[in-house]
Amino acid sequence: MQRQKELHIFSPSQRNLWRSNAPSIWTPASDHPRENQAQSILRTLHDQPRWLEPYHLYDERGSQLFEQICQLPEYYLTRTENSILFETAGRIIAAAPVECIVELGAGTSKKTLHLLSEQVRQRKRGAFAPIDVSLSGLAASRDIVREEFPLLNFHGLCSRYEEGIAGIEKKLPTLFVFLGSTVGNFNRSEFVRFFRHLAESMGPKDYLLLGVDRVKDAEVLEKAYDDAQGVTAVFILNVFRNINRLMKSNFDLRKMRYHSWYNPQWQQIEMYAISTATQEILFPSHAASFVWEKDDRILVEISRKFEPVRLQKQLQFFGLKPVGHFTDPKDWFSILLFRKFKISSAEKGETKRHVKYE
Repeated sequence: MQRQKELHIFSPSQRNLWRSNAPSIWTPASDHPRENQAQSILRTLHDQPRWLEPYHLYDERGSQLFEQICQLPEYYLTRTENSILFETAGRIIAAAPVECIVELGAGTSKKTLHLLSEQVRQRKRGAFAPIDVSLSGLAASRDIVREEFPLLNFHGLCSRYEEGIAGIEKKLPTLFVFLGSTVGNFNRSEFVRFFRHLAESMGPKDYLLLGVDRVKDAEVLEKAYDDAQGVTAVFILNVFRNINRLMKSNFDLRKMRYHSWYNPQWQQIEMYAISTATQEILFPSHAASFVWEKDDRILVEISRKFEPVRLQKQLQFFGLKPVGHFTDPKDWFSILLFRKFKISSAEKGETKRHVKYE
Protein backbone atom coordinates (compact mmCIF):
# COMPACT_ATOMS: atom_id res chain seq x y z
CA MET A 1 0.00 0.00 0.00
CA GLN A 2 1.43 3.37 -1.02
CA ARG A 3 2.22 5.92 1.67
CA GLN A 4 0.41 9.25 1.34
CA LYS A 5 2.03 12.58 0.58
CA GLU A 6 3.84 14.00 3.59
CA LEU A 7 1.78 16.23 5.89
CA HIS A 8 3.70 19.07 7.51
CA ILE A 9 2.81 19.25 11.19
CA PHE A 10 5.08 22.20 12.06
CA SER A 11 4.19 25.78 11.26
CA PRO A 12 6.80 27.72 9.22
CA SER A 13 7.79 29.67 12.34
CA GLN A 14 8.31 26.45 14.30
CA ARG A 15 10.04 24.25 11.71
CA ASN A 16 13.54 25.55 12.45
CA LEU A 17 13.02 25.01 16.17
CA TRP A 18 13.04 21.22 15.72
CA ARG A 19 15.74 18.82 14.54
CA SER A 20 15.68 15.19 13.54
CA ASN A 21 16.64 12.89 16.42
CA ALA A 22 15.87 9.54 14.76
CA PRO A 23 13.91 8.52 11.67
CA SER A 24 10.54 10.36 11.89
CA ILE A 25 11.29 11.56 15.44
CA TRP A 26 11.99 15.19 16.29
CA THR A 27 13.46 16.96 19.27
CA PRO A 28 13.73 20.69 20.12
CA ALA A 29 16.71 22.21 18.34
CA SER A 30 17.53 24.70 21.08
CA ASP A 31 19.83 23.86 23.95
CA HIS A 32 17.77 25.73 26.50
CA PRO A 33 18.29 24.13 29.90
CA ARG A 34 15.59 21.70 30.97
CA GLU A 35 14.26 21.40 34.47
CA ASN A 36 17.15 20.62 36.78
CA GLN A 37 16.09 17.40 38.50
CA ALA A 38 18.33 17.97 41.50
CA GLN A 39 16.90 21.43 42.13
CA SER A 40 13.37 20.09 41.72
CA ILE A 41 14.03 17.39 44.30
CA LEU A 42 15.66 19.73 46.82
CA ARG A 43 12.99 22.43 46.45
CA THR A 44 10.06 20.11 47.11
CA LEU A 45 11.69 17.97 49.80
CA HIS A 46 12.42 21.12 51.80
CA ASP A 47 8.86 22.40 51.37
CA GLN A 48 6.28 22.30 54.16
CA PRO A 49 4.96 19.63 53.96
CA ARG A 50 7.45 17.65 51.86
CA TRP A 51 6.49 16.38 48.43
CA LEU A 52 7.93 15.28 45.08
CA GLU A 53 7.12 16.01 41.47
CA PRO A 54 5.71 12.75 40.05
CA TYR A 55 7.92 12.62 36.94
CA HIS A 56 10.75 11.37 39.19
CA LEU A 57 8.83 8.09 39.46
CA TYR A 58 9.52 7.14 35.86
CA ASP A 59 13.06 5.91 35.63
CA GLU A 60 13.46 2.66 33.68
CA ARG A 61 12.44 0.48 36.62
CA GLY A 62 9.58 2.78 37.54
CA SER A 63 8.20 2.66 34.01
CA GLN A 64 8.33 -1.14 34.06
CA LEU A 65 6.53 -1.24 37.40
CA PHE A 66 3.80 1.05 36.13
CA GLU A 67 3.26 -1.27 33.16
CA GLN A 68 2.73 -4.06 35.70
CA ILE A 69 0.26 -1.91 37.64
CA CYS A 70 -1.83 -1.42 34.50
CA GLN A 71 -2.37 -5.20 34.37
CA LEU A 72 -3.46 -5.61 38.00
CA PRO A 73 -7.06 -6.68 38.71
CA GLU A 74 -7.59 -3.75 41.10
CA TYR A 75 -6.34 -1.15 38.63
CA TYR A 76 -9.42 -0.78 36.44
CA LEU A 77 -8.40 2.49 34.74
CA THR A 78 -6.40 1.17 31.78
CA ARG A 79 -8.70 -1.64 30.71
CA THR A 80 -11.85 0.46 31.26
CA GLU A 81 -10.55 3.33 29.14
CA ASN A 82 -9.39 0.90 26.47
CA SER A 83 -12.83 -0.74 26.31
CA ILE A 84 -14.50 2.67 25.90
CA LEU A 85 -12.16 3.56 23.03
CA PHE A 86 -12.73 0.17 21.40
CA GLU A 87 -16.50 0.77 21.43
CA THR A 88 -16.58 4.46 20.54
CA ALA A 89 -13.52 5.28 18.39
CA GLY A 90 -15.66 5.40 15.23
CA ARG A 91 -18.01 7.97 16.73
CA ILE A 92 -15.15 10.01 18.14
CA ILE A 93 -13.32 10.28 14.83
CA ALA A 94 -16.56 11.01 12.96
CA ALA A 95 -17.26 13.88 15.38
CA ALA A 96 -13.73 15.31 15.05
CA PRO A 97 -12.94 15.92 11.35
CA VAL A 98 -9.17 16.31 11.66
CA GLU A 99 -6.06 15.55 9.63
CA CYS A 100 -3.65 15.07 12.53
CA ILE A 101 -3.85 13.21 15.84
CA VAL A 102 -1.47 14.38 18.57
CA GLU A 103 -1.15 12.21 21.67
CA LEU A 104 0.32 13.61 24.89
CA GLY A 105 2.43 11.25 26.97
CA ALA A 106 2.01 8.62 24.32
CA GLY A 107 4.29 5.80 25.46
CA THR A 108 3.77 3.11 22.82
CA SER A 109 0.27 4.46 21.92
CA LYS A 110 -1.51 1.13 22.46
CA LYS A 111 -4.94 2.58 23.26
CA THR A 112 -4.69 5.21 20.54
CA LEU A 113 -4.51 2.49 17.88
CA HIS A 114 -8.33 2.37 18.01
CA LEU A 115 -8.46 6.03 16.96
CA LEU A 116 -5.80 5.63 14.28
CA SER A 117 -7.63 2.66 12.80
CA GLU A 118 -10.79 4.75 12.47
CA GLN A 119 -8.90 7.72 11.05
CA VAL A 120 -7.58 5.52 8.26
CA ARG A 121 -10.93 3.78 7.72
CA GLN A 122 -12.93 6.99 7.53
CA ARG A 123 -10.43 9.38 5.86
CA LYS A 124 -7.75 7.18 4.25
CA ARG A 125 -5.08 9.68 5.34
CA GLY A 126 -3.68 11.70 8.21
CA ALA A 127 -0.73 12.23 10.50
CA PHE A 128 0.05 10.90 13.95
CA ALA A 129 2.31 13.00 16.18
CA PRO A 130 2.83 11.47 19.65
CA ILE A 131 4.59 13.61 22.25
CA ASP A 132 6.72 11.87 24.86
CA VAL A 133 10.05 12.34 26.64
CA SER A 134 10.94 8.68 26.00
CA LEU A 135 12.80 8.19 22.72
CA SER A 136 12.52 4.41 22.99
CA GLY A 137 8.76 4.66 23.52
CA LEU A 138 8.37 6.88 20.46
CA ALA A 139 10.50 4.52 18.37
CA ALA A 140 8.29 1.57 19.40
CA SER A 141 5.18 3.59 18.55
CA ARG A 142 6.65 4.53 15.17
CA ASP A 143 7.38 0.94 14.27
CA ILE A 144 3.87 -0.19 15.21
CA VAL A 145 2.18 2.63 13.29
CA ARG A 146 4.29 2.09 10.18
CA GLU A 147 3.44 -1.59 10.20
CA GLU A 148 -0.27 -1.25 10.95
CA PHE A 149 -1.11 2.06 9.25
CA PRO A 150 1.12 2.77 6.23
CA LEU A 151 -1.31 5.49 5.08
CA LEU A 152 -0.45 7.62 8.12
CA ASN A 153 2.48 10.02 8.42
CA PHE A 154 4.35 9.55 11.70
CA HIS A 155 6.09 12.45 13.45
CA GLY A 156 7.22 11.65 17.00
CA LEU A 157 8.04 14.67 19.16
CA CYS A 158 10.58 13.83 21.86
CA SER A 159 9.81 16.70 24.21
CA ARG A 160 7.76 17.93 27.10
CA TYR A 161 4.07 18.59 26.58
CA GLU A 162 4.46 22.35 26.40
CA GLU A 163 7.11 22.30 23.67
CA GLY A 164 5.33 19.66 21.60
CA ILE A 165 1.93 21.35 21.77
CA ALA A 166 3.37 24.72 20.77
CA GLY A 167 5.09 23.17 17.75
CA ILE A 168 1.95 21.95 15.99
CA GLU A 169 0.71 23.98 13.01
CA LYS A 170 -2.47 25.80 14.06
CA LYS A 171 -3.89 25.64 10.52
CA LEU A 172 -3.73 21.83 10.54
CA PRO A 173 -7.00 20.44 11.96
CA THR A 174 -5.79 18.41 14.94
CA LEU A 175 -7.22 16.14 17.62
CA PHE A 176 -5.17 16.42 20.81
CA VAL A 177 -5.47 13.17 22.80
CA PHE A 178 -4.68 13.07 26.53
CA LEU A 179 -5.57 9.66 27.97
CA GLY A 180 -5.00 7.57 31.09
CA SER A 181 -6.38 10.23 33.47
CA THR A 182 -2.83 11.59 33.51
CA VAL A 183 -4.37 15.02 33.98
CA GLY A 184 -5.27 13.79 37.47
CA ASN A 185 -1.59 13.94 38.44
CA PHE A 186 -1.61 17.74 38.03
CA ASN A 187 -2.16 19.81 41.13
CA ARG A 188 -4.58 22.72 40.87
CA SER A 189 -2.09 25.32 39.64
CA GLU A 190 -0.49 22.89 37.16
CA PHE A 191 -3.97 22.05 35.84
CA VAL A 192 -4.73 25.72 35.09
CA ARG A 193 -1.33 26.34 33.47
CA PHE A 194 -1.67 23.24 31.29
CA PHE A 195 -5.13 24.01 29.92
CA ARG A 196 -4.34 27.68 29.41
CA HIS A 197 -1.29 26.75 27.33
CA LEU A 198 -3.13 24.03 25.43
CA ALA A 199 -6.08 26.26 24.56
CA GLU A 200 -3.84 29.12 23.46
CA SER A 201 -1.85 26.75 21.22
CA MET A 202 -4.87 25.12 19.55
CA GLY A 203 -6.12 26.20 16.14
CA PRO A 204 -9.72 27.10 15.27
CA LYS A 205 -10.50 23.61 13.90
CA ASP A 206 -8.88 21.64 16.70
CA TYR A 207 -10.37 19.16 19.18
CA LEU A 208 -9.34 17.67 22.52
CA LEU A 209 -10.03 14.10 23.68
CA LEU A 210 -9.53 13.80 27.43
CA GLY A 211 -9.65 10.58 29.49
CA VAL A 212 -10.47 11.10 33.19
CA ASP A 213 -11.16 8.82 36.13
CA ARG A 214 -14.37 9.63 37.94
CA VAL A 215 -15.32 10.17 41.58
CA LYS A 216 -16.67 6.88 42.95
CA ASP A 217 -16.78 4.69 46.04
CA ALA A 218 -13.68 5.25 48.16
CA GLU A 219 -13.09 1.51 48.62
CA VAL A 220 -12.84 0.95 44.85
CA LEU A 221 -10.44 3.87 44.49
CA GLU A 222 -8.22 2.91 47.40
CA LYS A 223 -7.86 -0.70 46.23
CA ALA A 224 -6.75 0.54 42.79
CA TYR A 225 -3.80 2.33 44.42
CA ASP A 226 -2.95 -0.23 47.11
CA ASP A 227 -3.08 -3.59 45.35
CA ALA A 228 -2.90 -6.94 47.11
CA GLN A 229 0.42 -7.84 45.44
CA GLY A 230 2.06 -4.63 46.65
CA VAL A 231 3.24 -3.56 43.19
CA THR A 232 2.01 0.00 43.69
CA ALA A 233 3.93 0.27 46.97
CA VAL A 234 7.13 -0.85 45.23
CA PHE A 235 6.48 1.62 42.42
CA ILE A 236 6.01 4.59 44.76
CA LEU A 237 8.97 3.77 47.00
CA ASN A 238 11.19 3.13 43.98
CA VAL A 239 11.30 6.91 43.52
CA PHE A 240 13.79 7.03 46.40
CA ARG A 241 16.10 4.56 44.66
CA ASN A 242 15.98 6.88 41.68
CA ILE A 243 16.74 9.92 43.86
CA ASN A 244 19.63 8.11 45.54
CA ARG A 245 21.04 7.35 42.09
CA LEU A 246 20.64 10.94 40.88
CA MET A 247 21.70 12.71 44.07
CA LYS A 248 24.03 10.23 45.83
CA SER A 249 21.63 10.56 48.77
CA ASN A 250 20.98 7.96 51.45
CA PHE A 251 17.25 7.26 51.62
CA ASP A 252 16.89 3.86 53.31
CA LEU A 253 13.95 1.96 51.81
CA ARG A 254 14.08 -0.45 54.75
CA LYS A 255 13.00 2.48 56.95
CA MET A 256 9.92 3.57 55.06
CA ARG A 257 6.48 2.29 54.19
CA TYR A 258 3.82 3.13 51.64
CA HIS A 259 0.46 4.64 52.54
CA SER A 260 -2.36 5.85 50.31
CA TRP A 261 -5.89 7.05 50.91
CA TYR A 262 -8.74 8.81 49.15
CA ASN A 263 -9.14 12.40 50.34
CA PRO A 264 -12.84 13.13 49.76
CA GLN A 265 -12.51 16.86 50.37
CA TRP A 266 -9.97 17.24 47.56
CA GLN A 267 -11.37 14.31 45.54
CA GLN A 268 -7.96 12.75 45.08
CA ILE A 269 -5.92 9.69 45.94
CA GLU A 270 -2.80 10.70 47.87
CA MET A 271 0.25 8.41 47.83
CA TYR A 272 2.83 8.83 50.57
CA ALA A 273 6.12 7.44 51.78
CA ILE A 274 6.23 7.36 55.59
CA SER A 275 9.45 7.06 57.57
CA THR A 276 9.40 4.22 60.10
CA ALA A 277 12.47 5.57 61.90
CA THR A 278 14.15 8.95 62.21
CA GLN A 279 16.84 9.27 59.55
CA GLU A 280 19.08 12.09 58.40
CA ILE A 281 18.93 12.42 54.63
CA LEU A 282 22.14 13.73 53.09
CA PHE A 283 22.72 15.26 49.65
CA PRO A 284 26.54 15.47 49.69
CA SER A 285 27.00 16.94 46.21
CA HIS A 286 24.71 19.86 47.13
CA ALA A 287 25.77 20.43 50.75
CA ALA A 288 22.15 19.90 51.81
CA SER A 289 20.38 17.64 54.28
CA PHE A 290 17.23 17.24 56.34
CA VAL A 291 15.99 15.06 59.18
CA TRP A 292 13.10 12.81 58.21
CA GLU A 293 11.40 12.18 61.52
CA LYS A 294 9.68 8.90 62.36
CA ASP A 295 6.08 8.84 61.12
CA ASP A 296 6.58 11.95 58.95
CA ARG A 297 5.40 11.54 55.37
CA ILE A 298 6.39 12.69 51.91
CA LEU A 299 3.69 13.10 49.28
CA VAL A 300 4.96 11.29 46.18
CA GLU A 301 1.96 11.47 43.86
CA ILE A 302 -1.70 12.44 43.67
CA SER A 303 -4.43 11.13 41.37
CA ARG A 304 -7.37 13.50 41.16
CA LYS A 305 -10.85 12.17 40.39
CA PHE A 306 -13.41 14.17 38.45
CA GLU A 307 -17.12 14.79 38.10
CA PRO A 308 -17.35 14.93 34.28
CA VAL A 309 -20.18 17.46 33.95
CA ARG A 310 -18.43 19.85 36.31
CA LEU A 311 -15.16 19.38 34.42
CA GLN A 312 -16.89 20.11 31.11
CA LYS A 313 -18.21 23.38 32.52
CA GLN A 314 -14.79 24.32 33.85
CA LEU A 315 -13.01 23.75 30.54
CA GLN A 316 -15.49 26.00 28.73
CA PHE A 317 -13.70 28.90 30.41
CA PHE A 318 -10.50 27.84 28.65
CA GLY A 319 -12.27 28.00 25.28
CA LEU A 320 -13.09 24.29 25.04
CA LYS A 321 -16.69 23.42 24.17
CA PRO A 322 -17.93 19.92 25.18
CA VAL A 323 -19.19 17.98 22.17
CA GLY A 324 -19.08 14.37 23.36
CA HIS A 325 -19.06 12.24 26.52
CA PHE A 326 -18.28 8.51 26.37
CA THR A 327 -18.30 6.23 29.40
CA ASP A 328 -18.50 2.59 30.52
CA PRO A 329 -21.53 0.67 31.86
CA LYS A 330 -20.49 1.35 35.48
CA ASP A 331 -19.86 5.08 34.88
CA TRP A 332 -16.39 4.63 36.37
CA PHE A 333 -14.37 6.40 33.66
CA SER A 334 -15.12 9.15 31.14
CA ILE A 335 -13.66 10.10 27.79
CA LEU A 336 -14.61 13.69 26.98
CA LEU A 337 -14.47 15.33 23.55
CA PHE A 338 -14.09 19.10 23.27
CA ARG A 339 -13.93 21.52 20.34
CA LYS A 340 -11.87 24.70 20.41
CA PHE A 341 -13.95 27.86 20.24
CA LYS A 342 -13.19 31.53 20.42
CA ILE A 343 -14.02 33.39 23.62
CA SER A 344 -15.13 36.92 22.80
CA SER A 345 -13.32 39.82 24.44
CA ALA A 346 -16.42 40.63 26.48
CA GLU A 347 -16.54 37.10 27.84
CA LYS A 348 -12.98 37.39 29.11
CA GLY A 349 -14.11 40.01 31.61
CA GLU A 350 -14.35 38.82 35.17
CA THR A 351 -17.94 40.03 35.52
CA LYS A 352 -19.33 37.71 32.83
CA ARG A 353 -21.07 34.68 34.29
CA HIS A 354 -21.77 32.62 31.17
CA VAL A 355 -19.78 31.43 28.19
CA LYS A 356 -21.17 31.95 24.68
CA TYR A 357 -20.00 30.17 21.58
CA GLU A 358 -19.07 31.79 18.28
